[in-house]
Amino acid sequence: MAWSAAVVKELPELTAGTAVSCWELDVPALVLVAALGGLYGWGVLRLERRGEHWPLARCAAFMVLGLGTLVVATMSALAVYDRALFWPAAVQNVLLDLIAPLGLALGDPLQLAVRALPDRAAQRVRRLMTGRLARLLTFPLVSTVLVLTTELTVYFTPYFETALGNSWLHELMYLHLLAAGSLFMVPVLTHEQALPAWCTHPVRGALVFLDGIVDALPGIVVMTSSTLIAGDWYQHHAPSWAPDTHRDQQLGGGAMLSIAELVAVPFLLAILVQWARAEHAEAAALDRRLQTELTPSPALPGQPPGQNVDLVRPWWETEDSEIADRIRRQHPRS
Repeated sequence: MAWSAAVVKELPELTAGTAVSCWELDVPALVLVAALGGLYGWGVLRLERRGEHWPLARCAAFMVLGLGTLVVATMSALAVYDRALFWPAAVQNVLLDLIAPLGLALGDPLQLAVRALPDRAAQRVRRLMTGRLARLLTFPLVSTVLVLTTELTVYFTPYFETALGNSWLHELMYLHLLAAGSLFMVPVLTHEQALPAWCTHPVRGALVFLDGIVDALPGIVVMTSSTLIAGDWYQHHAPSWAPDTHRDQQLGGGAMLSIAELVAVPFLLAILVQWARAEHAEAAALDRRLQTELTPSPALPGQPPGQNVDLVRPWWETEDSEIADRIRRQHPRS
């Protein structure tokens, strides 16, 4: 599609009505959404046919929050007006590198792939997740820097302004933002061991808090910058009803900052929920172990049943550790 100044200037004023009614078809984005949705649906159906359950909440997160956000970012009024105003483009980009990856990650596609694929293919997926390149790119500090670098590169190099006039580069920028965000979100929220062993749930919570601070930086920089981002483009293509270009950029930076901070809350809540579930599962496993270790030992030959039956002495009565101390307090000997 040719994005001439005349075409952009003829756009109607962006109001609540046009924001809801204006949509355009983005074929590459639609193909990506269909492919991701189809593969995810195939995995869920494969598990169901084997009698295994896949949580409906994960399906909703992947399909609605993940793929739905991808559709909104690339085909709604945000995409229609991103070449006329900066703030729709800013919202569009932050949806692609924060909201959509969060939805995809909450769907836990890595665990679904490992469970749904045949054993040999599942092993390949695990090897891919634990390979050197994947470990490097998904290392939390590295992936956080990649997200920050991507956003700053988009806005403070010719990348963004060039993409506004080139449809294919624009699509590549979409994919770039989505991939950068997913490198951080998916490993942190997946149930598969895609991160180092030291990345326990408390550490992940701290990393999410740090990521929330880092994600706020591009919005602050954009909002306070005296240099116009893609200024030549927006000044040349601005419709008559458009606000001042600098004011438009401030609105975009403020929207980026607000969305980035809002995302940190559900992201952190998801980590806390996973942490609570992991603690519950560990406690249940420990209880089962205690029950096993407290099973009476078999009676000796010739010994009457129920007399002088010794209990197997549990490990926590002799072990010197914090967990053992806690269990001794909870299970005092009679």
